[in-house]
Amino acid sequence: MNPAFLVGVGGMLGALSRHLVGRALPGERRDTLAVNVVGSFVLGALTAGLTENSAMVTLFGTGFCGAFTTFSSFAFETVRLYERGERRRAVGNATVNLVGALVAVALGGTAATLLSG
Repeated sequence: MNPAFLVGVGGMLGALSRHLVGRALPGERRDTLAVNVVGSFVLGALTAGLTENSAMVTLFGTGFCGAFTTFSSFAFETVRLYERGERRRAVGNATVNLVGALVAVALGGTAATLLSG
């Protein structure tokens, strides 16, 4: 199947899912953290071999996770906190997002490895 089509479909699903998470978790920064951690977990699982199907990796890894996660919102929110003089909260937001995403990638990879035997 055409990779551009797979990325487009995955991206549409990821963007819609991102919107739904934003509506389900209103308020500052909760939705951004949630999508970045969940998306990192999924991407970690995919890249660790949850599936050997390259079309699925393109659809979900590149398309879905690419549209679902949001580095730009995370960066904007962190800079915004810093500019408002909330320096500790800015550092905390950056730390929680980055560490949370890295831990989620590792956990997703571990889960995929365990599931694949």
